[in-house]
Amino acid sequence: MLALALPAWAEVQNGQTVYESTCITCHGEGKLGAPRLGDKTRWQKLIREGLDDLVPAALRGIRKMPAKGGNAALSDIEVASAVVYMANAGGGEFSSPTLADAARWRTKANRGKKH
Repeated sequence: MLALALPAWAEVQNGQTVYESTCITCHGEGKLGAPRLGDKTRWQKLIREGLDDLVPAALRGIRKMPAKGGNAALSDIEVASAVVYMANAGGGEFSSPTLADAARWRTKANRGKKH
């Protein structure tokens, strides 16, 4: 079964909630070089890379960022939603991710390595 499976009673957190509970630790103050929420200069390059690169990197971890921002309890769709929230705050215009998007990004994350 995919890592996306959640119990029927589980409530999926939206991107802002995930940001505020997990991502803010580094992306709020730019800790360890993380691009700060709303920093359009830093996010523009990442936005150009696109979600097919950004989300898998967030799922598996990249540079000093651990997988799922260090919160293994997050589902893949929650991580994807947080990435979209942060990218859009930095000037992106991405739509909310779907479960199919999250499944595709998980497959890509599993094929890649932590950088």
